[in-house]
Amino acid sequence: MIRRLIPAVAVVALLAGCSNEADPSKPVGDATPGTLRVLAGSELADLQPILDEAVKATGISVKFSFTGTIEGAEKVASGSAEQGFDAVWFSSNRYLELVPEAQKRLGTPTKVMSSPVVLGLPAAKVAELGWDGRRVGWAEIAAAAGARKFTYGMTDPSASNSGFSALVGVAAALSGSGSALDAAKIDAVAPQLKQFFSAQTLSAGSSGWLSEAYQRRARGEDPGAEVDGLINYESVLLSSPDPLTLVYPSDGVVTADYPLTLLTSASSEAREAHRKLSDYLRGADVQRKIMDTTHRRPAVPQVQPDAKFTVRDLVELPFPGSQSAVDGLVTTYFDQLRRPSRTLYVLDTSGSMQGDRIDGLRQALVGLTGADESLAGKFSRFHGREQVTLLPFSSSARPALKYEVPQDDPRPVLDQIRNTATSLDAAGGTAIYSSLRGGYDVLRQQIDADPDRFTSIVLMTDGENTGSEDVTDFQLFHQGLPQNLKGIPIFPVLFGESATAEMEQVAKMSGGKVFDARSRSLSSAFKEIRGYQ
Repeated sequence: MIRRLIPAVAVVALLAGCSNEADPSKPVGDATPGTLRVLAGSELADLQPILDEAVKATGISVKFSFTGTIEGAEKVASGSAEQGFDAVWFSSNRYLELVPEAQKRLGTPTKVMSSPVVLGLPAAKVAELGWDGRRVGWAEIAAAAGARKFTYGMTDPSASNSGFSALVGVAAALSGSGSALDAAKIDAVAPQLKQFFSAQTLSAGSSGWLSEAYQRRARGEDPGAEVDGLINYESVLLSSPDPLTLVYPSDGVVTADYPLTLLTSASSEAREAHRKLSDYLRGADVQRKIMDTTHRRPAVPQVQPDAKFTVRDLVELPFPGSQSAVDGLVTTYFDQLRRPSRTLYVLDTSGSMQGDRIDGLRQALVGLTGADESLAGKFSRFHGREQVTLLPFSSSARPALKYEVPQDDPRPVLDQIRNTATSLDAAGGTAIYSSLRGGYDVLRQQIDADPDRFTSIVLMTDGENTGSEDVTDFQLFHQGLPQNLKGIPIFPVLFGESATAEMEQVAKMSGGKVFDARSRSLSSAFKEIRGYQ
């Protein structure tokens, strides 16, 4: 079923998939009566106006700290979430409930709203595909994607629930068994999945940034590769100012149901706050406000869904029945299914990096070679088929160190990257822009030899530029690049005394995003960036 979408009056403001300010594992404040401290998915930031009204009506204030789905599951499972939070509020508890140590720490959930993950395309593209006015299944969608009849953007399934839900949904639908996925079923549909993901031209670590990047490209403000549509929450697509047509696959979807869930360790005061807030949010009037302001469906039967939700009887696809099946599916996605990636790391090794800073850089890179055994670390490691280039710089750029991680037996190459990372030393000045410019010579050769990859640049510096070329020189250089190089996103990492305004300028001109590691570890910033590569 297809639903034509009218542009929204305003865009809902969404934050990135993980907070890039405070460490989300740390408390957001002391436990106090009338306050609920919540570890949440960042898409819930758009509920703030509703929660502001809840304070007036109930006296209950919500303090959010944002994190990704899998990182949040790990914090719950380890018990660290209990040190600073009373409740968790993600788009779904399905993954948490598959992790035994996390499941036993979850209390009774209260479902507040819902939103399926669907495909949005321009009306002209839907008509061109012959999908206007008729039902379309995932198999037909995958075949059209494999023939590159359309392209799309999707979030990283290890960092954001919308991408995770899309991956689970299309795999479950293509398996056609009607039962939960397991390793055998994933292997059976792998060729169709690879066909489907070949059309993905945009990745992101959060649903909000994905939508914003798509809109920038639609307006011609972002130099990146063209992308026809998005796989995202229905609510995000309905919030878009750009007209899209929503495609609801006839064989089913995976729906986010946003359960506000107490942790079993919560105090009696927190339990009472949770009860009052839950009752308020599920009230008919508030449910209508949530539906109107966030474009999510109501969770209570006495409130009828608005006319904008034209497809009411959605088929819910089966979710994998074990953590191993989910983890196997996500690992297969990165190592085998999606288009492989290519990343150039332009790394500041100037004299100001001596001591803890160069140690932090070494640890961040070593973590990406598989040394980080956490759930989030396991999925953010360098993937099979990935090209990794390290370009250390100080007063000038050093020779580029190039690696390609094989799909089978990646360990030897990962060990080579680890050895290189641990040998980095710090000395000299900070020639940021001449070194960054030199990186394009490396990428030009790699792209000419193999153009069909996600390509990005990570720029990490702890200080201001001391080289002969400045940000204006780099901007002029960037403007003269051919489109395939100009569209490579740059992800600057703020560290130490980085020149924030200049890094923002570099990110904007390339369609990238700035990540802040000044108040958290460089490892956490590098892991977050992986969702955008």
